[in-house]
Amino acid sequence: MPSASILHDAHVLLTGASSGIGAALARALADRGARLTLVARREARLRALADEMPGEHHVLPADLADLDAADRVASRAVEAGGPIDVLINNAGVQIVRPTAQTTAAEGEWLLRVDTLAPFRLMHAALGPMLDRGRGSIVNIASLAAIVPTAGMFHYSAAKAALAGGSEALASELRGTGVHVLTVYPGPVETEMAAAAVQQYARDPTGAMPVGTAAGLARRVVAAIERRRPRLYYPRAYGLANAFPGTTRFLVDRLTPALVGGG
Repeated sequence: MPSASILHDAHVLLTGASSGIGAALARALADRGARLTLVARREARLRALADEMPGEHHVLPADLADLDAADRVASRAVEAGGPIDVLINNAGVQIVRPTAQTTAAEGEWLLRVDTLAPFRLMHAALGPMLDRGRGSIVNIASLAAIVPTAGMFHYSAAKAALAGGSEALASELRGTGVHVLTVYPGPVETEMAAAAVQQYARDPTGAMPVGTAAGLARRVVAAIERRRPRLYYPRAYGLANAFPGTTRFLVDRLTPALVGGG
């Protein structure tokens, strides 16, 4: 029952909520009785999602590539739903392309969305959480933070920065009552993942385990409730952290060529 969950009536600020992992997280959290502030660029999708879920939820359209907009998101979320009990930095963009064919401006756009905007939101949420002695911060990083992949120069760097900061913050906040969860998804069936696969000469996931957005969402919700420090999904990818050198060796040699060369 939702009332048995620490998420019941918790105010959750969720970015990247309009599709894929974000939409699956929203549904899983709503099922646990959470009150959501949903953030993404596509307002129509956010409103459709809010309408389909149980409970009352706020829709906050924003482009997190604008860092000033990220600051406004935090303050407007508090105005709409009260103090933020759980911050989930899920919004992310991906560039899969030879690095020489990517402009500096494109790379910096990705870094703003995938790293700097989450940092802004963490700065905004952290002080009030510490004052109350409770709260959760969840950062959806990527297996690419541990195993950088050819064709994902900026994405791998951005997710490594997010994961590193998240892990450091978790250590810093031990004993404060504020919980930090770092999530390392491997391949997950989403629109973004499908678009990425098309940039390679063949499917780079091959025989690798591939998860679903709903499956990941269920695991994230459970990890929040159990106050776990990190999550690998599918579970087999925990081996990448245990044996990073071997994993990088295999990924380097098994990743197919990019369609655009490089």
